[in-house]
Amino acid sequence: MAKPVERKGMDCMKEDEPNGNVDNGSEEGKARWGPNHAGAKELAGLYSRGKRTQEIICVSVYLVLMFFCFYQLTVHFKLESARFVFPSIILGILAADFASGLVHWGADTWGSVDMPVVGAGFIRPFREHHIDPTSITRHDLIEVNGDNCAATLPGLIWLTYKYMTQTHEQIQDNYNFDCFLIAMAIFVTLTNQFHKWSHTYFGLPKWVTVLQDLHIILPRQHHRIHHVSPHESYYCITTGWLNYPLEAISFWRAAEWLIEKTSGSKPRSDDMKWAGKAH
Repeated sequence: MAKPVERKGMDCMKEDEPNGNVDNGSEEGKARWGPNHAGAKELAGLYSRGKRTQEIICVSVYLVLMFFCFYQLTVHFKLESARFVFPSIILGILAADFASGLVHWGADTWGSVDMPVVGAGFIRPFREHHIDPTSITRHDLIEVNGDNCAATLPGLIWLTYKYMTQTHEQIQDNYNFDCFLIAMAIFVTLTNQFHKWSHTYFGLPKWVTVLQDLHIILPRQHHRIHHVSPHESYYCITTGWLNYPLEAISFWRAAEWLIEKTSGSKPRSDDMKWAGKAH
């Protein structure tokens, strides 16, 4: 059974011990993760040249498509549509936050690093992150954001095709939905950057810490709750706005119960295997 959020807040890692985590056992309060953990070293070594190339391509294509789509939004903007733009953006941010939680929960809870294609390329970073939480702060712009850029490409390709083939009137008919999609794409792309900042305890620009303090982006204190072993709550990492309501209705626990009952798979079994590797 998952712990109450209040108790998780008491157990989360210390501010002055960024790699800390709580074992809830005899060594409570002792840091047991970090870059010297055997599992963290092995997982970091699986980051390949091919993966790096894929990330560079995805970031480059994303920048071109996003620039084109955002430009089209400005070209087709009409003042009478303005009152719907802000709600569309807010809904897009909420959709990005939920998507971040769904992907994060899925990759944390199910699957294995040994799975073909997605294992080393997609699930590996989630396993590494739990046993070396601040590894993300040592990753550069490409490694942090490459997969998120890739996730938005199908939607951006569709929008690009639409803008190249539809008339101004047709685009106007779906303008607010396009604002929703663009906002969602931007915040999906920035999700892992926000996540990185939530693990960066020193040297952040003032404007970033202000956005964190206002809970416009993922705050550090808020995300620390997720990093209580066995990492079973607070999965939304774009803004974190949806974490409390989803925990309140036991959304993730219900989903895990249903999958376990129907498939027999045990949640977080692969995650626990990597965490248990000896130093």
